Amino acid sequence: MKLNLKIWRQESAKAKGGMVDYQVDGIDGDMSFLEMLDILNEQLVEKGEDTVQFDHDCREGICGSCSLQIDGEPHGPDKLIATCQLHMRKFKDGDTIVIEPFRAKAFPVVKDLIVDRSAFDRIQQAWGYVSVNTSGNTIDANSIPVEKSKADDSFNAATCIGCGACVAACKNASAMLFTSAKVSQYALLPQGRIEATERVMAMVRQMDEEGFGACSNTGACEIECPKGISLENIARMNREYLSASTKG
Repeated sequence: MKLNLKIWRQESAKAKGGMVDYQVDGIDGDMSFLEMLDILNEQLVEKGEDTVQFDHDCREGICGSCSLQIDGEPHGPDKLIATCQLHMRKFKDGDTIVIEPFRAKAFPVVKDLIVDRSAFDRIQQAWGYVSVNTSGNTIDANSIPVEKSKADDSFNAATCIGCGACVAACKNASAMLFTSAKVSQYALLPQGRIEATERVMAMVRQMDEEGFGACSNTGACEIECPKGISLENIARMNREYLSASTKG
């Protein structure tokens, strides 16, 4: 398969970027999208040219590093997968593929297709955890029964890999789906209820400080999320936030 690639190249966050055309040949349909980029980079190395920088780690749809905007869609044309799980059989011989970094004010470009998503880390650090009593009086977590439905919803929220597709898909670059997933995974469990008020207030405050936009319930975030995180988490976080605000 021979493909035409239009790839965003940008030296740094402050440098001016632009689209650059490339061609790759001999691409097999069973290759992953990242393997196709590997082949392009091998060709560029042979020519003595600067390789295209893109983020990746596990290549198994777990870490969320491989965040690319492909033909205008976060992670490309397939659904419920990360970029590393996208196979080239989704494209046809002679196709032109446009590859860009995720676009958001809170996700500045580092170089080429790599963006800085440390804003998500700071939201998580604001209170995306449960404080553990290590005084010797710890309580067995299994001693408190949890409804099956709540346990399932908590687990589903916890599957968020923090890739940023929700932000890239949103016309407002909102991080509500990510933040609400992190809030929900604790709000649904007894261990998380103790600090629920402080958690939702702190995480929403940090989200706003990072410069993410507001949620307008378009729903593009859920559609493009590789883990199918539900909009119900946003509704839950809004209820948690309203309740916490009235307590203050």
